Parts: sequence; structure tokens; C-alpha cells
Amino acid sequence: MANVAALPILLKELHLGAMARQWEVLQDEALANHWTLAHYLTVLCENEVAHRHTQRLQRYRQESHLPAAKTLSQFDFGACPQANSTQLAQLAHNADWVERADNLLLFGPSGVGKTHLAAAIGHGLIEQGQRVYFTPTTQLVQQLQVAKRELKLPEALARLDKYEALILDDIAYVKKTEMETSALFELIAHRYESGSLIITSNQPFSEWDSIFSDNMMTVAAIDRLVHHAQIIEIQGESYRKMQSLRRKKQG
Repeated sequence: MANVAALPILLKELHLGAMARQWEVLQDEALANHWTLAHYLTVLCENEVAHRHTQRLQRYRQESHLPAAKTLSQFDFGACPQANSTQLAQLAHNADWVERADNLLLFGPSGVGKTHLAAAIGHGLIEQGQRVYFTPTTQLVQQLQVAKRELKLPEALARLDKYEALILDDIAYVKKTEMETSALFELIAHRYESGSLIITSNQPFSEWDSIFSDNMMTVAAIDRLVHHAQIIEIQGESYRKMQSLRRKKQG
């Protein structure tokens, strides 16, 4: 005969933490409300699934390196009227494009909110169960450059495959050196049709020859990025500049 006293140990062994914490309380509720055994078990399982979902999203947020304050609800669309809030909300709340490994390219001058919007979309994608990684492009490229020098670039690229979306912020700040641009190109080629890239840039494609070391590499990189991509151009005054001017007037 089963020993009920062993149930907490069995639940711990099975890594059913939520069940281990709730089975006694729910048992009392089930008896008081005359639940069937099946209903009682269903509620326990639903709570366990909800707990695991919450824990998974929390882990995804921690590993994403996304700036916490940059969400769509905190973006000042009034200061940037050209930003289409409906389109951006769709990108954040519907992960179909990420599941297709499409890309998203955000263009515009410095200070108009490209980084904020990219991060906000990343937060939304995590809520949809997607794994996201946010990084300044130069930082990631330098890490890949070291891996390439140590003949470990394939392993470094493979480790990034666990993220459905990589957010590369400020791609234009990559130095035009053969080592850096080669590592960046290999990342773009590796992700092509297998994982999404979200890229912010204050330079249009016509100026990307300042990023890559030769024109053929520039064309090949752009071709791979735009093949399955949505491109959003954001124009307007620098939000940081407007804030600074307001502070000066108030002072």
C-alpha cells in the first residue's frame, strides 16, 4: 500500500515543486467542495504548468540582458509620431515572424528610440515564450573575434542558436577591420533562415560600406538580412536632445 507520508519526497524527486507546496491545501479545498479525484489532479497539474511557465519566463528575462525599463508602454510615442505603435505592438505580441526566422531592421538617426523599441519588442517576444539576447553589436563581434582567433567560432555561433532572436544594437559602430567585419558577416550568414536578427542602425544600407571591409561582403550581408525582413525607418528629432532642451528651459 502506498505511504502518503512519502508523497512530498516523491514530488521532490519528480521535480514537481508547485505540487509539493500545494497538494495539502488543495486537498482540503477538494474535500470541502467534493471535487472528483480527476478534478483535484487537474488543478494540481495546471498549477504546476503555470509555475513552470512563470519560472521559464523569469529565466529568459535574466539571460536576455534586456534593459528592464525599455518596454512599449514606457515608450513616448508622442515624441516620435512616425513610430507606428500598432505595427510595433504586432511585432512584440505575435512571434510568428520569429518562428519563421525573419529579421527586423530598425533605421534612424541617433536618439529617436531605436534601441528602446528593439528592447521593447524583445520583452514582448519573451512573453510569447521566445528566447532573446540583447547585446551591443561591437561587444558580441569582439567576443566572436576572440573565438575565431582561438578556432572556436563554430562553437560560439552554435551557443547563440538557443536564442530565437538576437538583438544587435548599433551595428554601425563595428570597426571596419577584416577581423571584426569577418566575424560579423559569419554571424549573419550563420543565422540566415535559421534564427532572427533584430538590428538597429543609424546608417542606411548605402553607407554600410563603412562597416564591412569590402563591397562584396557588404552586398552579401545586406542580401541575407533583407531576404526575409521587415524594415522600419524612424525619423525625427533626438529624444535625448529634446529632453536636454526641456531641462534647460525649466532650469
